[in-house]
Amino acid sequence: MNVLTFDIEDWFHILHKYPKNILDKWNSYEVRINKGLDVILKILDEHDIKATFFILGYIAKKHPEIVKRIHNLGYEVGAHSDMHKVAHLQSKKEYREDLSNCINSLEDITGEKVLSYRAPGFSIKKQNVWAFEVMSELGIKYDASIFPAPREDGGFDDFEHSIPSIIKYKGIKIKEFPMSVNTLFGKKFTVTGGGYFRFFPYTFIKKKIQKADYTMTYFHPRDFDPTQPILEGISLKRKFKSYYNLSKSYTKLKQIVSDFHFIDIREANNIIDWSNVPIVDLSSYSYNKS
Repeated sequence: MNVLTFDIEDWFHILHKYPKNILDKWNSYEVRINKGLDVILKILDEHDIKATFFILGYIAKKHPEIVKRIHNLGYEVGAHSDMHKVAHLQSKKEYREDLSNCINSLEDITGEKVLSYRAPGFSIKKQNVWAFEVMSELGIKYDASIFPAPREDGGFDDFEHSIPSIIKYKGIKIKEFPMSVNTLFGKKFTVTGGGYFRFFPYTFIKKKIQKADYTMTYFHPRDFDPTQPILEGISLKRKFKSYYNLSKSYTKLKQIVSDFHFIDIREANNIIDWSNVPIVDLSSYSYNKS
């Protein structure tokens, strides 16, 4: 099973410190989201592939036509937070308000219930597993926020399963589509998303997918915009992660969808035997950041 997803945000939505005037800064930047989105939609159309699009509430409010376009083409619209803030750095109240704002913005445009969600930067960790409680309250049925390996902005290394699972937390259950990870010399990593996809050669990526029973992907419009500006104030490490090898992304995406069959989260949910997947009880992580 290979699941295709895209996180819909503009080139400047890179996780970093958020000053109080962040909206003023964002509104001053050039809008480039359609440059990458056009590439994505063209490739999907050429290969007749469905995908799940996790969309920022900010994008929905500033560019509702983008949400309409994606929805009208028959793709699943999921939530990706309102303001692209790291989930584990928010209080429970802040997180609920942010996610609720995103879901409401998307539903107002599409007229359909939002069922899928991914946290920015896969930022669900042990200390904020209460996020699943909030997701359930807001009607989320499918989550794709778990990155079962160490990660700068998130990562849940204690999460043992890199396959679809059911998460239990304080009486609620949510279907989880974690990021697929590989192991090399004891180190966990992925090959099918963001900077990882741009870093590894395609022959290596192809071999890893061929050997896997489950592959999750995550791409962004900016991954397919090689002439985008470099955001000021970011670290050298972040600059490498966000801009390395952008010129190769388009070719790699065409290769991966040509070589493998991909589906969206809705179809994956329908074909999985959920009675036969791991059940992960996170209730022991009961830290409550109100």
